[in-house]
Amino acid sequence: MTDKKKFNPTARRWSRRLALQAMYQWQMGGQSITEIELQFCRDENIGKSDIPYFNELLQAIPMLHEALDRQLQPFLEGRSLAELDPIELAILRIGAYELEKRLDIPGRVIINEAVEQAKTFGATESFKYVNGVLDQLARTLRSKEFT
Repeated sequence: MTDKKKFNPTARRWSRRLALQAMYQWQMGGQSITEIELQFCRDENIGKSDIPYFNELLQAIPMLHEALDRQLQPFLEGRSLAELDPIELAILRIGAYELEKRLDIPGRVIINEAVEQAKTFGATESFKYVNGVLDQLARTLRSKEFT
């Protein structure tokens, strides 16, 4: 018998949702990640999330955003990062991070979660764009999984 906490997909989904909101705030407001993290830790919804996973996303993505952006760039269909809606950009960065660093999560799950976030928070048709970009990135980063 192990003490390992049972994986909870709903809590992981809440972590992504909160991380998306935090990434948007970071991109738009210029606040430090530490300030944003403190703010979100006081949020009543934090208890619904997988807090260590939320913290991982919140700490890693800003630190790696330039590398993640370089990975995404070839698949942006001629658009620059500056042309992307900030919500789309945050969703794509989370998806790119998970595709590259979280090999324990199936690629199709990552893409599906990103598409659902885009449907909820993005512009009307942005989920199609997010799906296309992350699908192409996944075929590059996880070619064996997407053959």
